[in-house]
Amino acid sequence: MSKFKFGFIGCGNMGGALATAAAKALSAGSLAVCDTDAEKVKRIAKDTGAVVSSAKEIAGNSDYVFLAVKPQGLAALFEEITPIFRARKDRFVIVSMAAGTAVARIRELAGCDLPIIRIMPNTPVLVGEGMIVYTAENATDEEINGFLSGLASAGRFDRIPERLIDAAGALSGCGPAFVYLFAEALADGGVECGLPREQALLYAAQTLEGAAKMLLETHAHPAALKDAVCSPGGTTIAGVHALENSAFRGAVMGAVKAAFDKTAKLK
Repeated sequence: MSKFKFGFIGCGNMGGALATAAAKALSAGSLAVCDTDAEKVKRIAKDTGAVVSSAKEIAGNSDYVFLAVKPQGLAALFEEITPIFRARKDRFVIVSMAAGTAVARIRELAGCDLPIIRIMPNTPVLVGEGMIVYTAENATDEEINGFLSGLASAGRFDRIPERLIDAAGALSGCGPAFVYLFAEALADGGVECGLPREQALLYAAQTLEGAAKMLLETHAHPAALKDAVCSPGGTTIAGVHALENSAFRGAVMGAVKAAFDKTAKLK
């Protein structure tokens, strides 16, 4: 059996999205996927050209073993694959995306001292606009670069200390859901004012994309960009006032903090 460059154990929403991104950079036959949902993994393999494999084969035959299972499923998975890890004589990297699960816990479950990259991606990786925060322990620069180059089409990467990764996940990992709620609310407001639903959703989505691009490319403070839209006595400041009356900023901050607190309970 030829060796896989990337192997994904788990192809849920996040694992499947990352596997799809990896397929754009990897050569034929170097990407392997497995999942308990046989139909799902077949669809991903058809779309990406990945090899349908098993958890044991991926654990024993991949340069980068991606663990894309829920935190509560890790212990059972490691019972199956830890003997394979221990038997390997070559060097390989574990990449874990299990929320709330520290590198130290992954190493404990693996039962051996391996290079580990812990990541917290978000679902926009599926369209190449993800935010992937990561931390790495015992991984060489070459191994980290191999991870980054293999997923280059997924979006933007940022390496941070592990102590910050749960906070980052609460923001960027959960954030898309909050943004979708906001987009839906913007569109609902447009519909209430008379816009057809399809156009209202288009205008909301493009407005969010444009505003995000302004933040990323101008590096201006959000308050300065907001002030630039708010003419004295104008329509925008009236809308901002309505949001402030509804504790909009407090609600958004509360959503991020609630996600962070829930992550802490997963440990």
